[in-house]
Amino acid sequence: MTTSAGRPGGSRPRLGVFKFASCDGCQLTLLDCEDELLGIAGELEIAHFPEASSDVAPGPYDLALVEGSVSTPEHLARVRRIRAESRHLVTIGACATAGGVQALRNYADVTDYLATVYARPDYIETLATSTPIAAHVPVDFELRGCPIDRGQLLEVITAFLAGRKPGIPNHSVCFSCKQRGNVCVLVAHGTPCLGPVTHAGCGALCPTYGRGCYGCFGPAGTTNLGALVPVLRRDGMNDGDIGRFLHTFNVTDFTAVEEKDLP
Repeated sequence: MTTSAGRPGGSRPRLGVFKFASCDGCQLTLLDCEDELLGIAGELEIAHFPEASSDVAPGPYDLALVEGSVSTPEHLARVRRIRAESRHLVTIGACATAGGVQALRNYADVTDYLATVYARPDYIETLATSTPIAAHVPVDFELRGCPIDRGQLLEVITAFLAGRKPGIPNHSVCFSCKQRGNVCVLVAHGTPCLGPVTHAGCGALCPTYGRGCYGCFGPAGTTNLGALVPVLRRDGMNDGDIGRFLHTFNVTDFTAVEEKDLP
């Protein structure tokens, strides 16, 4: 990732923040940066960010942060346009990186959902699947989480400004638990936990308070579901329970891991 240093007239790099099918939580993480947001605004021209201001400007953009999955025909055209207008594109959150909770539709007939939820499903334009941004356009970096971590987002933006690769760890939540000195809820208490196979980023928030990890940040760089699943069964979960445990925020990514790790 390289910066746009040396722009004509010393102008600041232009930032665009965009939303597709999502809950807006990852965009709110940027707004929640509070004091740091003033520094960001001093280094970047926030040209397009409807969540923060109705004063939006057209591209091109030096950095685009994209939240949400591609779930409608209109999304397909818009994501390609944003990619064409953006020098660097970073996807933020589980919806943008893995299709999100709405990707559960990928494993059923979407017309059944439409008929159940909407009084007039014929008015709804939707795709049969919910897919990550990277399934349609090149992505320079993926920042995981549901929602993303504030510190990791600041690291990505800082790395862009400095012209280096973001220093985002690819280890599991177990590593974060050890850093915090947590007692393992899986080993010590038999609490179902996806920490051994989940990407770090939350600071081991749930295990710190005695709950098992829910897999919000998706699969870690290396996973071994084949070793974890027997432990979950030992502690009382059946295969249906385990499937529901895995098939939430990052269903498509964990399904891919299941196909790789489980017989």
